[in-house]
Amino acid sequence: MSAPLFEKIALVGIGLIGSSLARVIRRERLAGEIAIATRSPATLARAEELGLGDSYSTEAATAVANADLVIVSVPVGSSGAVAAEIAPALKPGAIVTDVGSTKRSVIAQMQPLLPGNVHFIPGHPLAGTEKSGPDAGFADLFENRWCIFTPLPDTDPQALERLSEFWRRCGANIDTMDADHHDMVLAIVSHLPHIIAYNIVGTADDLETVTKSEVIKYSASGFRDFTRLAASDPTMWRDVCLHNKDAILEMLARFSEDLASLQRAIRWGDGEKLFDMFTRTRAVRRSIIDAGQEIDVPDFGRQVVEHPGAVMPAAKS
Repeated sequence: MSAPLFEKIALVGIGLIGSSLARVIRRERLAGEIAIATRSPATLARAEELGLGDSYSTEAATAVANADLVIVSVPVGSSGAVAAEIAPALKPGAIVTDVGSTKRSVIAQMQPLLPGNVHFIPGHPLAGTEKSGPDAGFADLFENRWCIFTPLPDTDPQALERLSEFWRRCGANIDTMDADHHDMVLAIVSHLPHIIAYNIVGTADDLETVTKSEVIKYSASGFRDFTRLAASDPTMWRDVCLHNKDAILEMLARFSEDLASLQRAIRWGDGEKLFDMFTRTRAVRRSIIDAGQEIDVPDFGRQVVEHPGAVMPAAKS
């Protein structure tokens, strides 16, 4: 049996991402020891019941002591507080990374507080479901998904490669980009769709002319798919909106302009324009499937979440 990639990995936060990491680390034997930290005693107790780690603590500093790899999986607004807590306990030479959906803010919060003798490599696995908590995780969550790194100018190449190898063994594909570019890309592919979903579901909930029972009764239409996004963790998405404000506002402005154009086409009966738009957007769906990032089934690939044993198709070359 080959030696583990890291002797000790500390997971700070044990929600969907953290618990999925714990499971795949165990399955792939990526660590000799898994230390888990979360502030909630109830969540920590549940993680222990599930056997996700080897040691458990409500103090992040305790968990990261002597860890070779520290993965911070908390809402992005808490990144600075976590960095301040763990900084004195970090082992020299340790790799510290995160999984936050916004990178410029995380870097601004964490980098000034972390000691210069550790390798801070911001990261973001583009994987998730609408579920949260330690029970929500599964080892295949990162299979054929992308993990994006936004290295700092002085990032050690060997540390970056070691972290990349970790994520590859978790099943992920690796890419790198600068933090501002990451935040703009994620604003359109993730943050804006979630905001729109929250808004649409909120609008339906507020409507006096349509009863809630009818909304639920007829939700087999498109509304159901919006509710999946709108069921995502509210703390996480509050922090995303607050910490990627500029990019999200830019994308919302562009969306509003395009929505106004669509309104005009509907108002004036411009069928050709509507048909052209719907044809173009349908092609985007096909390109996502061809890239191996979705399953070509009518339920939008939800069985992967409900039945984690299902494997995503390999990306096509």
